[in-house]
Amino acid sequence: MTMYEQIGARRLAKIVYVFYDHVFANPIIRPLFKGEKDEIRAKQLQFLTQFLGGPQLYSEIYGHPKMRARHLPHQITHEAKDEWLKCMKLAIDEVLSDDQELANALYTCFPQVANHMVNS
Repeated sequence: MTMYEQIGARRLAKIVYVFYDHVFANPIIRPLFKGEKDEIRAKQLQFLTQFLGGPQLYSEIYGHPKMRARHLPHQITHEAKDEWLKCMKLAIDEVLSDDQELANALYTCFPQVANHMVNS
């Protein structure tokens, strides 16, 4: 069973929504997210659905994710990466509060990828 199947579409959407509530309130990483909040949330949900083993929603619309290349125009520092991970952990823990094992398993999907995005 994929991580996407374990979490479910509804809970993943809730995680993304809560995550961006934290991101948009965070003075360190908020400036990295320009554009319409709903569009940003939708793209992240499409990407995470695919990343976690669900339907290839992101690739169907935008092509191969190429996440490192897509993030290069943004100055992503170690501090920004840490704040991003903090926001993600808060969202995961809030939404999956009834299943700490699943919450921990999901969170472990992110630190290595986040480290790869650091470019300054």
